Amino acid sequence: MEEIYVDTKHSTIQTGPKTSERRFHGAVLVFLGLLSVFLLAGFISLGVYYSVVINNLTEHLQDSNNKLSSVSEERDMLLTNLTEITKEMSVHKKTCPAGWRMFGCSCYFLSSESGSWSRGRQDCREKGADLVVIDSTEEQTFLSTFTEVETWIGLTDRDEEGTWKWIDGTPLTLSYWETNEPNNGNGNPQLGEEDCVHIRTGKSTEDNWNDRSCGFLTRWICEKNAGV
Repeated sequence: MEEIYVDTKHSTIQTGPKTSERRFHGAVLVFLGLLSVFLLAGFISLGVYYSVVINNLTEHLQDSNNKLSSVSEERDMLLTNLTEITKEMSVHKKTCPAGWRMFGCSCYFLSSESGSWSRGRQDCREKGADLVVIDSTEEQTFLSTFTEVETWIGLTDRDEEGTWKWIDGTPLTLSYWETNEPNNGNGNPQLGEEDCVHIRTGKSTEDNWNDRSCGFLTRWICEKNAGV
């Protein structure tokens, strides 16, 4: 293009390539502005998309954790049931000798003869057992129906008056004393020291124990573990 110059007291008006250059720079700026807008919109869209993806993944992970927890609970329940079934099967497999009666995992024998507490314990030991140790309300209830006569049990305070222990050395925790018992004979010389315990008949399950002189003659109950 042709350039036109007007010189009026050193003032100059110029047209030509410089005007086109300014238009070009303006177009570039517009383009860059639009590009920035598109890029920003793209980043926002990607952010929203990844946010949705992360939320979905989080939900799936939570669902997986819940299902895994449920499976773990079911597994624990199955193991518990299996343990109980195994115990029941083990109990059912165990047996008692002839003349003995099973309750739980133990066998019980009611003597046919009478004797002192020491005689009863000796007889139980000869049978591979010992005088019965009562350690639950269920066992106390069972024994109260097992015998219809007065019977020795394996409880004594012969080592220390007033300190009752079972023949296996365990201290007395559960007790089913008759009212006003134990009384050690109330000082009656005819009764002597009452250091051994027997179950009385005609009493309720909750209060049918009585202390008696260990030389008193009555029957006894032996206990031993059931065998396979």
